[in-house]
Amino acid sequence: MSLTPSFQWIDNHCHLEDDLSLDSVLAASSEAGVTQMITVGTDAVSSASCVALAAQYEQVWATVGLHPHDAAEGLDAVLEVVKANAGNPKMVAIGECGLDYHYDHAPRQIQRKVFAQQIALAHEYDLPLVIHTRNAWEETFEILDAESIPTRTVFHCFTGGVDEAAGCIERGALLSISGIVTFPSADDVRSAVSSTPLSALMVETDSPFLTPVPHRGKPNTPAMVGLIGAEIARLHEVGLSIVANETTATALQFYGLDAP
Repeated sequence: MSLTPSFQWIDNHCHLEDDLSLDSVLAASSEAGVTQMITVGTDAVSSASCVALAAQYEQVWATVGLHPHDAAEGLDAVLEVVKANAGNPKMVAIGECGLDYHYDHAPRQIQRKVFAQQIALAHEYDLPLVIHTRNAWEETFEILDAESIPTRTVFHCFTGGVDEAAGCIERGALLSISGIVTFPSADDVRSAVSSTPLSALMVETDSPFLTPVPHRGKPNTPAMVGLIGAEIARLHEVGLSIVANETTATALQFYGLDAP
């Protein structure tokens, strides 16, 4: 389908730091109406790269965090990146962080410890928290409850169902919807999106991963975020402009950004 550039979108979760064709990616995103992008750190090196990119490009903002896959590295190096950028308006969140019990690349005990530490960081620096959780809903909620969930928390690339969505919303968190919502097998995600108010949703590509239908097999870019918005519009039976306006307003408020 054709994406109308008159709509404005914010891709609130992508990975731009290793993209060798970044200038062309950003140009294509602008043509598709994507006015701002959050590029997300997963360890100290990528987090520092994200902050550097955000300083270089007006429409790019950065998060700093340690992905659960890399939790065994410990948080010290990431903490130095956070401290070095304290007060930097281009660092807009802590994460992505959380628990991944699907791949278990790091021992679960260490994942839990590092996740709790990053919740504390979000509180200390009054920044939003970006969560990655996979096959670990119960323990993710337990840790958030024990550590006190930050006021601004988003579950990135939401992959749960109606019950998990309700658990997020009950805690005041937002859901960020990726291209998975367009996958034929993602009935649970679509049910969750249908049951969740538009005001609690944001959109993301998680690019270069999770390319939405009908472009499976091709690299994902922020320019495709409107396809995700279109599926949300279909599920909520509203116009695409409503989804674009709602998710953009939510992202601006969540990350403390000014409208472009």
